Amino acid sequence: MTTTSALVINEANGPITKGTIERREVGPNDVRVAITYSGICHSDVHQARSEWGSDIFPMVPGHEIIGHVVEVGSAVTKFQVGQAVGVGVFVDSCRECDACKSNLESYCERGPVGAYNGYGYDGAVQYGGYSKEIVTDEHFVLHVADGVDLAEAAPLLCAGITVYSPLKHWKAGPGKKVAILGMGGLGHLAVKFAVAMGAEVTVLGHSLGKKADALAFGAVDYRS
Repeated sequence: MTTTSALVINEANGPITKGTIERREVGPNDVRVAITYSGICHSDVHQARSEWGSDIFPMVPGHEIIGHVVEVGSAVTKFQVGQAVGVGVFVDSCRECDACKSNLESYCERGPVGAYNGYGYDGAVQYGGYSKEIVTDEHFVLHVADGVDLAEAAPLLCAGITVYSPLKHWKAGPGKKVAILGMGGLGHLAVKFAVAMGAEVTVLGHSLGKKADALAFGAVDYRS
């Protein structure tokens, strides 16, 4: 095990304090990432407040993780030291069930392992991205393209994929009309994605306060 600095929450609704946590040694299929940014997702807030139950304290939140590879295991083939990478909501799954074999690890029949506030299959507590480093199996590490702003990329690993996935699944694109309900953290990304895919986008909001932004993002209509 190796020790790394982290921001730790020791009890529900407790303050964030500086501390240390242990990360496993890099195994044959692991990648060690020096974390540059970690997005703040509202689910981190829910977990830190113990609003969803089954919380594990001390807790290190963070599941929108961006950084650079600093070490790779002997069997790693996808990554090299120095590359910019991301780690998202899940860090392991059984990879043997039908869902995993279909690249749908979030539906893993054994249950996927979350980036934090959960247990690995070996029983070890998982700690998230509010830390200096993380060690993750290469299967759950993502390439970040050259030239991408890393700070802006971090939220795409949860908020982004949450809206991109259904748009991709339902083939949003030219000739399709898409309605986005609300333009908050996820909604504004959904508008941008759907517009970039070529769909005709209408935003539905509670007020006209975000109409100008929606139209600037490429929506053709805004209704409240």
